[in-house]
Amino acid sequence: MRRRRFLELSAGLGAAAGLAAQGGPARAGGHHWDLVVAADGTGDHTSVQAAIDAVPDGATSPVRIGVRPGTYLGQVIVPAAKTHVELHGLGHRPSDAVIADDRANGTPKPGGGTWGTSGSASVTVDGAGFRAVNLTFANLFDEAAHPEITNRQAVAVLTRADRLVFDRVRFLANQDTLYVNSTAAAVVARSYFRDCYVEGDVDFIFGRGTAVFDRTRVHSLDRGSIPNGYVTAPSTDITNPYGLLFQHCRFTADAPDGTVLLGRPWHPGQDPNAIGATIIRESWIGAHIPATPWVDFGTWPWEDARFAEYRNFGPGAAVTPDRPQLTRDEAAALTATTHLRGADGWAPHLCP
Repeated sequence: MRRRRFLELSAGLGAAAGLAAQGGPARAGGHHWDLVVAADGTGDHTSVQAAIDAVPDGATSPVRIGVRPGTYLGQVIVPAAKTHVELHGLGHRPSDAVIADDRANGTPKPGGGTWGTSGSASVTVDGAGFRAVNLTFANLFDEAAHPEITNRQAVAVLTRADRLVFDRVRFLANQDTLYVNSTAAAVVARSYFRDCYVEGDVDFIFGRGTAVFDRTRVHSLDRGSIPNGYVTAPSTDITNPYGLLFQHCRFTADAPDGTVLLGRPWHPGQDPNAIGATIIRESWIGAHIPATPWVDFGTWPWEDARFAEYRNFGPGAAVTPDRPQLTRDEAAALTATTHLRGADGWAPHLCP
């Protein structure tokens, strides 16, 4: 499955030659870019990391990096000092520009030890104000090819910064695809995902960050096991009223009916204050989700977490005692606006 997906990601890369002919390195597709990344050497840099390293520290306005079609392999880190970095894929589709790596939690590190879950991330975002548009982020770790590695968490993107936007972006991996985190348990870090696609199987959207998924497709893979996986594993701190919110989304799957759970409450280090929050509202839910969609995580009962739904529909949607529902007043208080606004009034979902 992993090899098949990589071939699909690489499709359509012939468009790179056409873009390379459009103007100098700072122009592509009729737009101005501060920097251009092109694997064939026709841009300012041949790697995404080199372009990010070239961004001045502490930028107060967007630094726009155009990424020409191609597959860019290797770990990418946006340090905290690199603020307001924007990555824009210059292809026709998100699949045209792919940023990927292939390490897992248990992959050996040079010099000893292993990478761990956070260290496995193909892309790590520590710089505030980051934005990604029209791209694919992937972790290509092949579980079947590495039976010797038992810790198989393989993160495509790890976020730890505030005020992040992902617009028409794909996130591909298996276990732990998208890690929305923060710098500390009591620190709020907000992210907005619009018209995105997230794919995985075990706990593939997880962490303590505040994240809004708007009109996003959330796709569960078929692991060939029962259960086939868990969509979310929030670890929201008890002081933060806003965790993971899915609105107007589609929950789809390759997995058989009734074999995927919507979520379980993650308590990192057995932290009792990690009272995970996942809200799914006004979304289409496929038949892969069973009548009882929430499950305990070890000794931590799902009933103590902040799990709820509101006006969902589709063959996997239902209203039962095992599926807590928001009241109308609660739904009015748990919107994209309330999740993202903070003290600074941030409202990326209201921008064009």
